[in-house]
Amino acid sequence: MSMTKADIVERIYKEAGFSKKEAAELVDLVFKVIKDTLAKGEKVKISGFGNFSIRDKATRVGRNPQTGEAMTISARRVLTFKPSQILKEDITERYSHRIDDQGNENTSLPAKEGKPKALSSFLAGIDEPDSDDDDDFDDE
Repeated sequence: MSMTKADIVERIYKEAGFSKKEAAELVDLVFKVIKDTLAKGEKVKISGFGNFSIRDKATRVGRNPQTGEAMTISARRVLTFKPSQILKEDITERYSHRIDDQGNENTSLPAKEGKPKALSSFLAGIDEPDSDDDDDFDDE
């Protein structure tokens, strides 16, 4: 199941005490700031969550998966997201018990309880050092 923008608005409405209209405006504003910043070519770094950035990809040769025929994939800009180490650890701690030895997930098991460190580090203003690893997740 995916979380939608409407779901985010609903959570903010319920948990932060804003009206639904205020929550929707807040969510829209946050997304607008992120989009505008990325559109200017700047990185968006959210402590305890991760980094969004735009990366240029060069023209390359690819293959049509149906025919195997070589084709040129044009140069483009892609949005990348690299989760913070704190977020990765939160997810691993809360969900690793659901994975069996073959790598299959048992989604009927609930997540482990605990206060997410990513949220608390964000609220406390704890900043993570930049990491320029090449393990970004690309939207290809």
